[in-house]
Amino acid sequence: MYGYNDSAMNFYKEIFKRKSFHLFRDTLKLSDDELNKLSDFIGNVKPLYPDIRTKIVIVPENKTSCKRGGEYCILFYSEKKDDYLKNIGYIGEQIDLYLASENIGALWFGIGKPEEKELDGLDYVIMIAIAGMSEDRFRKDMFKSKRKALEEIWSGDTLGIAEIVRFSPSACNTQPWIVENDGEELTVYRYKKQGKRGIMPVNAVMYYNQIDIGIFLYILETCLEHEGCTFERTLYPDVNDEDLEKMPAATYRYKKDA
Repeated sequence: MYGYNDSAMNFYKEIFKRKSFHLFRDTLKLSDDELNKLSDFIGNVKPLYPDIRTKIVIVPENKTSCKRGGEYCILFYSEKKDDYLKNIGYIGEQIDLYLASENIGALWFGIGKPEEKELDGLDYVIMIAIAGMSEDRFRKDMFKSKRKALEEIWSGDTLGIAEIVRFSPSACNTQPWIVENDGEELTVYRYKKQGKRGIMPVNAVMYYNQIDIGIFLYILETCLEHEGCTFERTLYPDVNDEDLEKMPAATYRYKKDA
């Protein structure tokens, strides 16, 4: 049965607004109310895989190795099950867009280290550095951002969404996704051809690009909902098969309302 993605919490407009704050300057202190609202939101995010245990905590930036001028860092912990990285990306992008809606600047910080590498039996995965920012510091024109050409990442009918989802954030802007639309179904792949890894060490590519695919899937679903598409999603496990240039991540059998 077709149904809207109930995790796409009306954050479509934040896709255009969000940006990566590689350095935080002229920050605004987050109030207790803002932090409480953020904690409440984190407690209600929708996972891609409900059976994977996760824990998300907010700590002062000085309790991590991140030195980007932020006030806090959001730390993601997870049990290591199949596709746990994709799951963290999907969860984290909900938080990323929520932060933009509240004028809280954010940076996915892959190289950061927390004081606690394990928490409640779960392993540290990644962090997002955050700080309050004035609204005029957010992105004004998303289309000026450097991204792959549409034809590099999408084939078939764009459904009015490909032009937007291609601006999903990714580690070192590697954009490791390809989507094929056969007219009834979208197939999303993690593209892993050697040489398409930006400045990342080769051993880090698979790790961060699996998180990137989770980010991409959340933005894709948000855009499908915005365009009035209902869908049935099928997820595929990501395996380290060196013979595959394109690793299937998910399919979406869609129906666009008249």
